[in-house]
Amino acid sequence: MRSQPIQILMLAVMLAGAGFAQNATPEKPQSQDAAKSAQADTQTAKGTKANDPDYVIGIEDVIAINVWHEAEMSRSMAVRPDGKISMPLIGEVVAEGKTPAQLQAELTTKLQALIKNPDVTVIVQDIKSQKFNVLGEVQKPGMYPLSKPMTVLDGIALAGGFKDFAKAKKMYILRKGKDGATTRIPVNYNNVIKGTDKNVELESRDTIVVP
Repeated sequence: MRSQPIQILMLAVMLAGAGFAQNATPEKPQSQDAAKSAQADTQTAKGTKANDPDYVIGIEDVIAINVWHEAEMSRSMAVRPDGKISMPLIGEVVAEGKTPAQLQAELTTKLQALIKNPDVTVIVQDIKSQKFNVLGEVQKPGMYPLSKPMTVLDGIALAGGFKDFAKAKKMYILRKGKDGATTRIPVNYNNVIKGTDKNVELESRDTIVVP
């Protein structure tokens, strides 16, 4: 009879352990979901052009320059139409055509003659140099900012959609390469909507033409 309470106690412990195991099992998918979410966030960050280490600074881009322990030297500024920025003690520096790392290295070199062991950081705060055009039979033709990844469908939506007599099946993208050559990319809007044709991702200086 004395062993019965012990058996009951052991049974209670076993049931509690089983319940803990059942409650713990769903955590694995949650952990996987969290990992996938983190991976997606990383991919999004990498896809953001301002965060790309190969991003090239352009005119009108807003850049933040921080010089450690030098508040007067730290500031945010837009790249002027001549491609330059102005820094105290240094003067004018060409920013256009350089990556943030290249501009950072140049500023560090220039400051070494004025500040002991300068610690400089350059970050692109706002992309304004990346743009694309929409021309032809759309409601709002014009130039639009390409501050985030966008597709040809996004571009048409920004332009307010087609006019009544637009030839959506015969639209195309004019794209300038690094060598200056222009490539014509045909786009059949109806096929893109159906998913049979690729929804082309836009690049800076692209021109969407809707006949």
